[in-house]
Amino acid sequence: MAVIGAVRVYRETHPRGASYDFRAGRPSFGDFPRAVWCRLLGRRARSASRRDLDYGPPEGRRELREALAERLRRIRGIETTPRQVVIVNGSQQALDLITRVLVDPGDRVLIEEPHYLGARQAFMAGGAELVPAPVDGEGMRVPRPLAGRRVPRLAYVTPSHQFPTGVVLPLARRLELLDWAVRSGAFVVEDDYDSEYRYAGRPLQALAGLDAHGRVIYVGTFSKLMFPALRLGYLVLPEALVDPVVAAKNLADTGSPSLEQLTLADFIRDGHLDRHLHRSIARNASRRAALLEAVRDRFGARAEISDTATGLHVLVWLRDHRGQPIASLARKAEAAGVAVYPVAPFYLHPPRRSGVLLGYGPLSEREIRDGVARLAAALD
Repeated sequence: MAVIGAVRVYRETHPRGASYDFRAGRPSFGDFPRAVWCRLLGRRARSASRRDLDYGPPEGRRELREALAERLRRIRGIETTPRQVVIVNGSQQALDLITRVLVDPGDRVLIEEPHYLGARQAFMAGGAELVPAPVDGEGMRVPRPLAGRRVPRLAYVTPSHQFPTGVVLPLARRLELLDWAVRSGAFVVEDDYDSEYRYAGRPLQALAGLDAHGRVIYVGTFSKLMFPALRLGYLVLPEALVDPVVAAKNLADTGSPSLEQLTLADFIRDGHLDRHLHRSIARNASRRAALLEAVRDRFGARAEISDTATGLHVLVWLRDHRGQPIASLARKAEAAGVAVYPVAPFYLHPPRRSGVLLGYGPLSEREIRDGVARLAAALD
């Protein structure tokens, strides 16, 4: 079923009194090397030229785009040029720019079901007709063309760590999706929001790295790798889309902050980002293990964990609460000092069973164990 209509902006509420906040998508702020970042930022500020204090190019500083192009080739297998990299103010602006350039009112957009809310809201704000594609144990099911149906202009996917279920799109389905895009003349938006947190096995090559026909738009962010307040992300674009997207970016904000971009370029080139990621993966692996152990210990057969060895959250289905409004469960948890977040808002058509997202990035292993214990007691 397709959905079109007014945009209803959903925002998670974050209980102020919660001692244990399991909100998904946050990194560990304590793990970030703030002293190194502040030193690099101070150095850039002290040596800033008049050019650095002027308006920067809307596509972003070349120093950062060069550093990102080299890193993407090395880390994600994406062959790109600095010209194809556009710096944005976080992945949400990336989705907004894509919508402005590619989506006209009434255009159909294929979106995972369930999916990231920010993508849904961006596409609906552009007047898109959303076409949900069900997600199973291998990610989004690629639709077959139907006679008489308009082909979607765009497809939005999170192939390396599906949000919110966590499943990974296998190579066969990635190739199937690329073939669909070529045959349909559609673009695919690959949102690679937290796949660099990989705790077992080798990650699959990014969808953009498999693209030989210029159909994939790659979206990256530093909110999960570093900290959200940085408000820097990037797009890797097919050559045909570079000029239109840069023009839209220029109209939107005339460019992202220069000093932060230059500092980030130094942070990447000097190896600090890779070292930080290496340490974070080890620490997050311990947090994830503590969370999985706590859920299995406290809930047992009453919980079903949808998890892969990637990312910063897990999805837990609560078997004992099938059909019970999740809002009442969240209130019980909040009364016990635990903030949990329902999975239902990430669906166009909410599931019949109850599930919660448990993010673990900013929590210590002890906080994770104590928080899950309180959650289980509250729901009992």
